[in-house]
Formats: sequence, C-alpha cells, structure tokens
Amino acid sequence: MSALLPLTLRDVSFAVDGRTILERVSVEISAGPSTVILGANGAGKSVLMRLMHGLLAPTAGRIDWSDPDRVRTRRLQAMVFQRPVMLRRSARANVTFALQAAGIARAERERRTDEALREVGLLHLAGRSARVLSGGEQQRLALARAWALHPEVLFLDEPTASLDPSATREIETIIKAFDASGTKIVMATHNLGQAQRLGDEVLFIHQGRLVERAPVETFFKQPVSPEAAAFIKGELPWA
Repeated sequence: MSALLPLTLRDVSFAVDGRTILERVSVEISAGPSTVILGANGAGKSVLMRLMHGLLAPTAGRIDWSDPDRVRTRRLQAMVFQRPVMLRRSARANVTFALQAAGIARAERERRTDEALREVGLLHLAGRSARVLSGGEQQRLALARAWALHPEVLFLDEPTASLDPSATREIETIIKAFDASGTKIVMATHNLGQAQRLGDEVLFIHQGRLVERAPVETFFKQPVSPEAAAFIKGELPWA
C-alpha cells in the first residue's frame, strides 16, 4: 500500500504574468495503474507535472499527498525530464550524488548505484563522464538515478521526445520495469502510440483544462470530448 497516494488536486490553477496555463484542474491520482497525461504541445502537461511533483506552487487550489510529511513525500518521489541535467561527473557519481542527497548511507549507496546502472544497461559505462554520453544514454542514466532512490511515484515529462526510435524503445523498456516493480508511473506525452504502449489510464489536457479521463482502451476507441476525438485523429487543436 502506498504511503503517498492518493495525490489529490482540487481546483488547481496556475498563471504567469496574467496568462492562465492551467485552469481549475481537479483529479485524484491513485496507486497502481500507469497514468498518462496526454495533450498537444502547449496544453499544460509539463506544468501540471511540475505542480504535482512540487517544483511549482499553484496560484489557486490545493495539492495534497496522502502523507502530510513534506520531507517524506519529497524522498518517495522522483522526476525525469525530457532533457535531464547531468552533473560534471562520471555516470556512477551522478547516481551516488542523488543517493547522498537523499541521506542514504555510503555502503548502501554503492550497492544501489551498481544495481541501478545494471538495470538500465549502463554499468559498463559507470566511469565515463555523464556529459559525453549519447542522448539516450543520458536519459537512461537519469532513470538510473531515479531507480536507485526506489521511489513510490515516478513522474516522467516527455522522456523520449528528443530520442530516436531505438533509444525510445530502450527507455520504454525501463519504464515498464519501474511499473512492474510497483512504482506508480505518471507520464506526460503527446505521443499517441507511447500512451497506448505504456498507459493504463489517460488524463487528456486541452488548453489548460482537464477535458477527459478514461482507461486507455476506452479513450482511444470512444473519446467522449470533441477535443480528444480531434487530437486522436491528428487534427490541429485550433482547427
């Protein structure tokens, strides 16, 4: 049973310089099935993910984890971005630094680091500078940092948007391994195929509003909203 979930958003809005990016989003994210936040570029998906993860604070509304301990909720979740930030250190040191920051003891850090690098297929590159790795390898390293932390919830913001098909397959395999290990996956994407491959339920965001929520199969076969139907057909959202 998850200590963190459900994660509850109540009438959450976010605005910058008078421009509303998200408007009155209410949703409960529960443990278990993978949740995909789907929508066109600029719909507000990334902002919603950052609000959930705690990188941004809502300008209106409430965001509450089941566990009220803020320190604990930070330690039990992780986030991987489209373009991960790599420290000027080796691949191994990038993972151990994340564990050190989380307060993990040195002996345990070494064990978890090897385990995580092995899981993502980078153990043979452990000594290489992270910044000379390919884009796909850097994304796998970002996932290794998250894996080592054993998060209950993993947020993924367009994790394969800048990768080629081969690297994308590798990343999706690792995401499935997270899911199989019991980590709750919450992933933002505009890729319809990826949503179908990795998601169990869809939250469809259109112009800053949560328009539809449905199981993946239902969403793609019988979308309720005209906005979702148009998006699935590949029509321009403003057409």
